[in-house]
Amino acid sequence: MMKPTFQCLAGAVLAASVLAPLGARAQPQAETASTQAPQAAALTDGEVRKIDKEAGKLTIRHGEITHLDMPGMTMAFPVRDKALLESVEVGQKIRFMVVSEGGRMVVTDIQPAP
Repeated sequence: MMKPTFQCLAGAVLAASVLAPLGARAQPQAETASTQAPQAAALTDGEVRKIDKEAGKLTIRHGEITHLDMPGMTMAFPVRDKALLESVEVGQKIRFMVVSEGGRMVVTDIQPAP
């Protein structure tokens, strides 16, 4: 008589062990800062405020740089290639790419704003 009860109990334990991981996978998990993927680098809107060709720097009033989690502000950036400075003038609206290289923000691309 114990055998059917044991089989029923064993079946319930087996079913629970198989179904429990499926239930855990089905539940959405909250994203935390450590599980969120970093945002892809994107062009940022800005306006050229100053050009320093000798130092290879460009001062830009810019909007939020989302991929670097930086609010809008006016800031001087070094440029990776000084030739980029030949394509801009003070007051010009631009779209630019800035990346962090060893903790240093560097402009790598400049395009005229549409």
